[in-house]
Amino acid sequence: MNLKQLAKELNLSISAVSKALRDSHEISASTKLAVLAKAKELNYQVNPFASSLRKQKSKTIAVVVPEIDNIFFALAINGIESVAQEKEYHVLIYLTHEDAQKEVSVTQLLQNGRVDGIMMSLSSQTTDFSHIQQLKEKELPIVLFDRVAEHINVPKVTTDDYDSGESATEHLIEAGCKKIAFLSISNNLSISNKRKSGYIDSIKKNNLPNSKNLIIECSQDDEKNKLLIKNLLKKKNRPDGIFASVEKLALLCYEVCDELNLNIPADIKIIGFSNLHTAALLKPSLTTITQPAYEIGRESALLIFKLIEKRGNSIIPEKTVVASSLIKRGSTKK
Repeated sequence: MNLKQLAKELNLSISAVSKALRDSHEISASTKLAVLAKAKELNYQVNPFASSLRKQKSKTIAVVVPEIDNIFFALAINGIESVAQEKEYHVLIYLTHEDAQKEVSVTQLLQNGRVDGIMMSLSSQTTDFSHIQQLKEKELPIVLFDRVAEHINVPKVTTDDYDSGESATEHLIEAGCKKIAFLSISNNLSISNKRKSGYIDSIKKNNLPNSKNLIIECSQDDEKNKLLIKNLLKKKNRPDGIFASVEKLALLCYEVCDELNLNIPADIKIIGFSNLHTAALLKPSLTTITQPAYEIGRESALLIFKLIEKRGNSIIPEKTVVASSLIKRGSTKK
């Protein structure tokens, strides 16, 4: 709902509606009340920056991420800022703390014209993507990265999650694992589901046990996740390999193995998606699927500026995939 549409609904001129919303003395009290009532009914929101933004841009972009303790997002933000600095833009960073409602609130806040574009990675709790669709309909430039909504037609930058999931599982099989568990972070996230699909297909291809008990659906609660992993590894027929879909689950596996006196990699082998600089320093060092986080951030920023500058819109790809790499270390050693 914009000012022109609101004026049409009221059968008034755009100028009269604008003055009524500004509480101008030129407009009668009854007309002001009618305008405000209709604006509320149609969810019209006054944009305090609109007039200035018609003349110039805010020179600011927003980055919305679910967490900052994950080194992936810190590196991605570095990549985004490297491009923003080249363009002489400011970067506003918003944390949703894996809260879907906070994510919605942030997107509503950003619709008022304070930023020229938004780069977003979705929370693990997000199941309704209407707020993303709303941003698109308002023609606010938006790029999704890493955690994306597959069916929303906006540019996306991801890594090769399915292929990487398959490669991680194949590596564990080559290392001698016969019973491999998968630790999933959320059924709502495309990254987790694609990594799981790669894992499942690799298990099937190699005729290994394909038990639902080997797929552990974790959450954002570290203590609960730790208990799930501990229960898994205390079983008599425990797995001999674990594929952790995110780095914090791999680290929890190390904690549990230490508590249960299980030797990595002799008793159990572990691989995980991670950008941790300390992965090589763990005892034993952690085998990882390492995402090019900085490059993903930089590519996302290049796309957002193409949208902002309205250049090459017709050739902007719907999805850009940046390949990850498998780094073999001590946790999967034969």
